[in-house]
Amino acid sequence: MKKDILILGIETSCDETAAAIVRNGEDILSNIINSQVKIHQEFGGIVPEIASRKHIENIAAVVDLGFKEAGLDYRDIDAVAVTNTPGLVGALLVGLSFAKSFAYTLDKPLIAVNHLHGHIYANFLEHRNIEFPAVSLVVSGGHTSLIYMKDTGQFELIGQSRDDAAGEAFDKVARFLGLGYPGGPAIQEAARNGKAGLVKLPRVFLDRNDFEFSFSGLKTAAMNLWNKVKKGSNCTVNDIAAEFQAALVEVLVEKSIGAVQKYQAKSLMIAGGVAANEKLRTMMKNRAQDEGIPLYYPSLLLCTDNAAMIAGNAYYHYIHGHFAPLDTNAYPGLSSL
Repeated sequence: MKKDILILGIETSCDETAAAIVRNGEDILSNIINSQVKIHQEFGGIVPEIASRKHIENIAAVVDLGFKEAGLDYRDIDAVAVTNTPGLVGALLVGLSFAKSFAYTLDKPLIAVNHLHGHIYANFLEHRNIEFPAVSLVVSGGHTSLIYMKDTGQFELIGQSRDDAAGEAFDKVARFLGLGYPGGPAIQEAARNGKAGLVKLPRVFLDRNDFEFSFSGLKTAAMNLWNKVKKGSNCTVNDIAAEFQAALVEVLVEKSIGAVQKYQAKSLMIAGGVAANEKLRTMMKNRAQDEGIPLYYPSLLLCTDNAAMIAGNAYYHYIHGHFAPLDTNAYPGLSSL
């Protein structure tokens, strides 16, 4: 009988301290997420030094809780997986240092996981019928990337944002409009009470025959528009939020559908924190249905940064013997896929 592979995942790339144990790359036995959102809200965004400090305070307890929830002993796991790129370097180093020590002490292999790959593989934790080749839109506070996958573990970056990531643009516009942090949920909530189209914002790069994104100009246009209309127009802050969200989402959707068509992919996935956005899910679902494209996205819990996605992706490293040495470093930038 085939032995089950149990992998501990650790994720500290930004402001969530997370640990999870996943069996055979599919079954989540535990998934603990300690979020720092409330701590960073008063600053209107993530303060890297505070994030790192909180990871140090929380990581041991979070990992221990992961084992307790799974009903396992430390030595029951087969490997330790950890995010080592991309992310905030101080935050990454906390998780990586802990994972190295844990793996060394237990004499278990260490697996280094790319954070973006983890987001993509969150889909595989809940969907068993994803066919390759596939296109994945990874959209979050730090990244907006279109990735082509010919098969499992094969990643080709085919387009990304040249400036602000989508989630970053959400945060900046929400802060400017006085809607709070995090910006994605704040914009989404305001947009429910507004009407897109009363004013018009640009669909940046939508007229280009490539898969690049740019949201800095859209962000600036939204800010400038609000400065103009608030002086006497009937347009409200909620209307600006609705139009901004619609403009950003339309670009994400059309670029993704175009990538599937160009690369003749059999599946389309969306992943990352912004994948929780209701407008994005609805528009992408409608367009995918119109084009006959199978669409997959994770549940809301697995859209946010979590360690189950790291352990899930690590399973494929494990079965191919792709282990990391104990001198593995953290890399904050997206140097490669």
